[in-house]
Amino acid sequence: MTGWRIYEALNWASSFLKEHKRDQNAGEILLMNVVKMDRAKLLANLKTDLSRKEQEQFVDWVLRHSEGVPVQYLVGSEEFFGRTFAVNENVLIPRPETEELVYHALKRMAVLFDDQKGLTIADIGTGSGAIAITVKLEMPDCTVYGVDISRPALNVAAQNGAHLGADVHWLEGDLLTPFIDKGVKLDVILSNPPYIPLVEKDLLADVVKDHEPELALFGGQDGLDVYRRFCTQLPLVLKERALVGFEVGAGQGKAVADMLKKVFPEGDVQVVFDINGKDRMVFMELLHL
Repeated sequence: MTGWRIYEALNWASSFLKEHKRDQNAGEILLMNVVKMDRAKLLANLKTDLSRKEQEQFVDWVLRHSEGVPVQYLVGSEEFFGRTFAVNENVLIPRPETEELVYHALKRMAVLFDDQKGLTIADIGTGSGAIAITVKLEMPDCTVYGVDISRPALNVAAQNGAHLGADVHWLEGDLLTPFIDKGVKLDVILSNPPYIPLVEKDLLADVVKDHEPELALFGGQDGLDVYRRFCTQLPLVLKERALVGFEVGAGQGKAVADMLKKVFPEGDVQVVFDINGKDRMVFMELLHL
């Protein structure tokens, strides 16, 4: 392998990834992580030589990405709400749509609870801990729980919490069961549950279906199984004034909203669209039970 300068490595990666029908810009992100430079510095050093070790790691990452491994798993991180979260194959990669869920939830909490301190909030199916940690850091006086059925996922979440300085209580368990068992009542429940219908599995990009955890992706034949289970458990844990916020798959908003209205006819249920115009969030506000 002859020595490369940065611009030569980028040119090779771009054409190689294009040939393999991958995003050509991935090479730039991978190389930034190999040489520990931000984009501005990388572009200012295009004629800098790569060390043999850097070149070998870069080639390895580009080859693995061409085979479908997500860039975020290769570099080990993803940005969420302006913070860097560690990710690996045990957790779903945080998405911008989930940032919108957090943004809208924070706004609704401020109004519904009139900036009340000390709320008890749970992120169900926490994965990397992105929702729970973000809420705790944005609302430090609240008690925040992160729940997941996967112990390896909770390990990632706990590491992120420690690294980002967020004092979140991590619980291993199935949906709301840990709170039901302990008789804990919640002010706010947020969740980005698995909602992809199994019948759509073959339509997913291989970077998703072959690498991200199935436990975090699929919600039964129609994608709605977890919401149905939520609706049987919610009455057991919600306080009289409460907020529930779900991320949903595009096209699922009405179905999930109808489920919530059936269980909580007095609740104010709203479907909220994301910046791409897709029904991506369902919120329910309770003023009394």
